[in-house]
Amino acid sequence: MGSSSGLLFKVTTFGESHGPAIGAIVEGCPSQLELDLALLQSDLDRRRPGQSHLTTSRNEGDQLEILSGLFEGQTTGTPIALLIKNKDARSRNYDSVKNLYRPGHGDASYIARYGIRDYRGGGRASARETAARVAAAGIARQYLKKQFGIEVLAWVDQVYTDRAQVDRASVSRAQVDAQLTRCPDPKAAQRFETLITQAKKEGDTLGGIITGVARNVPAGWGDPVFDKLEADLAKACLSLPACKGFEIGSGFAGVELKGSEHNDAWQAPVNPMSMPIATSNRAGGVLAGISTGAPLEIRCAFKPVSTHFKTQKTVNTEGENIEFKNEGRHDPCVLPRAVPLVEAAMLLTLMDHALRTRALGLSRN
Repeated sequence: MGSSSGLLFKVTTFGESHGPAIGAIVEGCPSQLELDLALLQSDLDRRRPGQSHLTTSRNEGDQLEILSGLFEGQTTGTPIALLIKNKDARSRNYDSVKNLYRPGHGDASYIARYGIRDYRGGGRASARETAARVAAAGIARQYLKKQFGIEVLAWVDQVYTDRAQVDRASVSRAQVDAQLTRCPDPKAAQRFETLITQAKKEGDTLGGIITGVARNVPAGWGDPVFDKLEADLAKACLSLPACKGFEIGSGFAGVELKGSEHNDAWQAPVNPMSMPIATSNRAGGVLAGISTGAPLEIRCAFKPVSTHFKTQKTVNTEGENIEFKNEGRHDPCVLPRAVPLVEAAMLLTLMDHALRTRALGLSRN
């Protein structure tokens, strides 16, 4: 019913923004995977609120608890239960919006669907839920790295109308995390910080674009038609709060090229039994829904945060036109904290496809 993802690596998240806790149940993780718990926690630390003046001041430590599926540091093959307690929710900040429909939020659509809504931070619609995805994806990250050498990395590429210049082939996580904005281009990072700070002072918000890359993905992952690798990546990314656009490879810019300009030319590999080598990567690492062995390159567009602090026009639950201002603690720009979310979307998708390929005995790797 919308809270689970994956076929063989199945992740079901639970909890609300202002409930006692959030978490996930992970099924299908192979046994005997030695989990680095410190590394799992570091993934969550990159997403948590209260990191800097560019994010919400909600102060959640997001300390991960593993309740099952782990014995003597290794996965047992049984369901892994992950729990993250909410410790700094201030539900009273939402009393003023209890009886109105906030523009840009899911208040009205939740009523249309369920006849009830949790107005405290958006309930299940809150980005708070994504902490559970990041925790589950941390398990996938460690498996994919150990089994295939896969590295998944994302960064902020654009804020508002300003764009960075980043070498996708060489950018590192250290470069990304060196900047508060998580943009590895130092000059652009400073410009982005200025833009976000100014928007915050004005009580406004900004959106932008996050680029994600997955390196060392073997050729042959993905299925034709409905289970194309890029289709599953798109669904995972577009399920993230505030994500309104997805593209892979050349994406929308590809329409500005002719076919003779767009195709990636093939080059003979050293090993004749291996996949040919593409001399460029406008396909983004996927052809016919199946990975080619080239890096997976995606971009995700995130809208400006819906909760800003300027006066807005809306309708209350009595059907009356009113004006209101939001209160509380909110990100002026989700992008710095959304970087690990895009990575999580890629990791969960790749993990599921890795297990599907293994189960079918189709992998050459």
